[in-house]
Amino acid sequence: MHRIALRAAPARVAGFVPIKRINSRLLWYYVMKLHFVSSQAPEAIQAALKLKHQFGQAPRDDADVIVALGGDGLMLETVHSVLGSEQAIFGMNRGSVGFLMNDFEVDSLPDRIAAATETVIHPLNMTVTDRQGNSHSAVAFNEVSMLRQQHQAAKLRISIDGKVRLDELICDGLIIATPAGSTAYNLSAHGPILPINSPLLALTPISPFRPRRWRGAILSHEAVVEIEMLESDKRPVSAVADQTEFRQITKVVVCEDEKKSARLLFDDGHSLAERVLNEQFQF
Repeated sequence: MHRIALRAAPARVAGFVPIKRINSRLLWYYVMKLHFVSSQAPEAIQAALKLKHQFGQAPRDDADVIVALGGDGLMLETVHSVLGSEQAIFGMNRGSVGFLMNDFEVDSLPDRIAAATETVIHPLNMTVTDRQGNSHSAVAFNEVSMLRQQHQAAKLRISIDGKVRLDELICDGLIIATPAGSTAYNLSAHGPILPINSPLLALTPISPFRPRRWRGAILSHEAVVEIEMLESDKRPVSAVADQTEFRQITKVVVCEDEKKSARLLFDDGHSLAERVLNEQFQF
């Protein structure tokens, strides 16, 4: 735990307490409780050991902030692990990809967290039906993707809000991405980058064969997307919500779950909105 003093009470982390008034302004303090998690990368493990030694390791359920040390994969794991709690996550890059992470620094960590900009993101809820008629559900903060399982291309029918919009799409797969996930797999598949606070979803095909010129669609975040797998017996398809996969599926229904959310903290001046904007001007 680490004690910090501030001239104004930050809104991002609850629990700051006034201790005295100086020049008509309150001085606030808080013993910030941090819990550190890391990937299995050696540099991430070493960073976690150093930070635990310097700042202590609060019990996970009692921590104000979860500090994630690794790459974007670890950040997604951490977001899923705190789903349903009010805990914020501050990531620091100790992995190979760190779009969702802040730079790694040790000494100023509590002050950086106190001054951080918060971004609230909502996940997609995915419900799938498999070939045995069983139903499965999972959530995704980045994207839901449907992928062909073998040599034959997938054949899909796409409906939006109960209306068929594309009767047949032959492709390697299909992505439904959130604004936070639009710079990940979606971007690699030539999908659009969505501003982080936009009420939109990206629907992006992976290697479309027919219709060749269809490049996807931008949807309202309130849209209900239904994907039917045509000829699923000879064209098996899997569905993946972030890191959760179901195979041999026949139907997928995806919609935003506005009742669930995650709080991500970013260094002041380097918010997720700023990163998404910058990504559109990178070559």
